[in-house]
This record gives sequence, structure tokens and C-alpha cells, in this order.
Amino acid sequence: MTAEQYLEIVHCIAGLKERTRHAWTKDGRRESVAEHSWRLALMAYFLRDRFPSADLTRVLLMCLLHDMGEVFTGDIPTFEKTDADRTRERCLRDAWISSLPPPYADEARSLFQEMDTAKTEEARLVRALDRMEAVITHNEGDPRTWLPLEYDLQRTYGVCEAAFSDVLTELRAAVNREVDAVTASLDAPR
Repeated sequence: MTAEQYLEIVHCIAGLKERTRHAWTKDGRRESVAEHSWRLALMAYFLRDRFPSADLTRVLLMCLLHDMGEVFTGDIPTFEKTDADRTRERCLRDAWISSLPPPYADEARSLFQEMDTAKTEEARLVRALDRMEAVITHNEGDPRTWLPLEYDLQRTYGVCEAAFSDVLTELRAAVNREVDAVTASLDAPR
């Protein structure tokens, strides 16, 4: 890979820092896609002892790359994203992957195929934690920024994805207890 090719990749992935997500951070600003991916990777890392058979390198790469398509499309909340949006994001992402030099194109293509099919322990772990991270971020932000449909969505988003693992099921239940505490605080007298 030439220095110019490397810099082209680095400049492209900078878009993850610039694209904001639907969620708000504790300090009242929109979260970036890069922040979401970074914390997702750390969440996976701190569960490595609970998933000893998972390939940590693959898990971390999936966490860091999983939303790369959003560089090209921006973040579209799951409850607004259509099949057409998903197809467009996947096509743009795949075009970017095809532009990567060897061996990165083949490795990235393999990682995304694994994530898209979600059949491996690694991909299922990343998918479950991805959804859980979104709920945790919502819990940390001001619940007055939530849309009405999110009050129920916070309790259900990612529950099915976490069900393959007792560890994740237990963790998701703890996240729901936080959802309950956040929503109860809205009802408390001020």
C-alpha cells in the first residue's frame, strides 16, 4: 500500500468521527458513529473472559468497522431505516471495501459477510452489544430527547440478539433496569 492509498483510507474513515447518531451523550451533544464504535469495541474487550472461544481480533475489527457504511449514508435510526436504505448503505460500503488494497479488501469483505449472516459467535456477540450500546447511550443521555416510540423500544431493542448467551441476557436485563430507573426519574416530582 502506498502512502497515498493509506491516507485516502484514513481520510475516509475520519467520516466516522463526523457522522452523528440519533443518540445524545451525557453532556448534551449528539454521539458520533466513531464514539459508538469505539465504546462497542471496549465493551467487547471487557467481556473477553466470558467468551473465551471467540476470536477477539475478529470481534474488535467487527466492532470498529461495523458501521463503516454510515460514512457514506449517515446514521439512520433503526426505526426509520428502510430496506432501500440498507441496500444503499451495503452497496456503498461494498464499493469502499472493493477499493481497498490487498489484503484489506478480502479481510473486510469476510468480516462484513460474517456480520451480515450473524451465524458465528463473534458476529452474534457484536450484533447484541451493538444494540445494547445504543440503549446504554440513550440511558446516559437526557430521556427528554427520546422520541415517544423509544420508551418501549429501549426495553426491547437487542433483547432477541442477546438471548443466545446467558451472559448477554443477564447484562441486557441490567440495562433494562437502568431504562426503568431513567423513565421513573421522569415521573418523579421536580
